[in-house]
Amino acid sequence: MGIYLSTPKTEKLSGDGENDNLRYGVSSMQGWRTSMEDAHAAYPDLGCSTSFFGVYDGHGGQAVSKFCARHLHQQLVKHEAFLTGDIGTAVQKAFLRMDEMMCGQRGWRELSVLGDKKDQVSSPRSGEGQSDDWPVEEGPHSNYEGPTCGSTACVAIIRNNQLVIANSGDSRCVISRKGQAYNLSKDHKPDLDAEKERISKAGGFIHCGRVNGTLNLTRAIGDMELKKDKSLPAEKQILTANPDINIVELCEHDDFIVIACDGIWDCMSSQQLVDFVREQLKTESKLSAVCEKVFDRCLAPTSGGEGCDNMTMILVQFKNIPRPGPSTTSQHPSPDQDSKDKSETN
Repeated sequence: MGIYLSTPKTEKLSGDGENDNLRYGVSSMQGWRTSMEDAHAAYPDLGCSTSFFGVYDGHGGQAVSKFCARHLHQQLVKHEAFLTGDIGTAVQKAFLRMDEMMCGQRGWRELSVLGDKKDQVSSPRSGEGQSDDWPVEEGPHSNYEGPTCGSTACVAIIRNNQLVIANSGDSRCVISRKGQAYNLSKDHKPDLDAEKERISKAGGFIHCGRVNGTLNLTRAIGDMELKKDKSLPAEKQILTANPDINIVELCEHDDFIVIACDGIWDCMSSQQLVDFVREQLKTESKLSAVCEKVFDRCLAPTSGGEGCDNMTMILVQFKNIPRPGPSTTSQHPSPDQDSKDKSETN
C-alpha cells in the first residue's frame, strides 16, 4: 500500500474557542496518508494574558509532533523570560528544550507511548506533563540519544497587541492585513543560502534537495541523527531546532492569522488562502468549518502529488485586541509573492 491509502480518510477533527480578544478554529485531517503525523495545540488563555497556538508536522512518525503539542507551550511558560515579557527568548529556549527532553529513559518512554497513540491531537489535560524539572532517570534506555524521526513547529503567541511567531521547518504562519497576505514565518528549505552555509560548516551536505540526502527540511525538532556533533551548539548543527523569531505589533488593519502545515501550502499560496478564507467568512461564522473547507479545496482527487499530505490548520480571528495603528509595527512582514512563495522574514 505504500505511503498512501486506497481512499482518503476525510474525517476532520475540529474545535473552536475564544476569549475576549480573539476567537479561533482548528481542524486536522489524515487525507491520503497511511497515518496521521500532525499535531497541534490551542490555548486561548495560557496565562499572563497570553494565547498560544501551534502546528506540528511530523515526519517519520507521529511521536515527536505529539510530544511537542504536549510539552512545548508548558516549557514556554516555565521560562523566567516568559514572566518578564521576553517571549522571544522564552519560546526559543522551549524549542531547543524539546530535543533535550526527548533524550534519556524518560524521553524514550514517553515517545514510545505517544508513537502508539491513535488520536490526532495530543494537547494535555490540566496538570498533565507538567513536571518542573524533568529529572534524569537511570535504567533501560537511559543512554537513549533521542528520536530519529522529527517534526516541524510553527507557533503564534499573542499577548496584548504583540504577536510572536516562532518557526522551525516548513509549516507557515500568515497574517491577513486589509486582505493582503503577509508571511510571518520562513520555510526552512535546503535552497536557502543561510541554511546551506550552516549545514556545510557542520559537515553536512545537500543532495537532490535534501539534507544529507534524506530530509527536505533544514530545521526541525527531533531527527537527532543529524545533531550528533558534540563540539557544536544546538543552533549550529547540520539540522537545528532553533527557530526564527518574528515579533509584530498588531494594527487596526489585521484581520486574522493562519497557521498551517505544508499540506496546505503545497496546494495554495499565502494570498490564495487568505482570499479563500475571507470569502468563506462572508457566510460561515464557525472558524473550524472554514478550516474544513480549506481541506476539501486542497484534497487531491487521486493519490500521489500535491493534496495528498496530512492537513492541519488553525485560524485565529482578532476581536478586541488593543492595536495602536500600522505605523508601530516592529517588524514589517513580507507580502506573498507567488503561488509557491517562500517567506524571507526573520
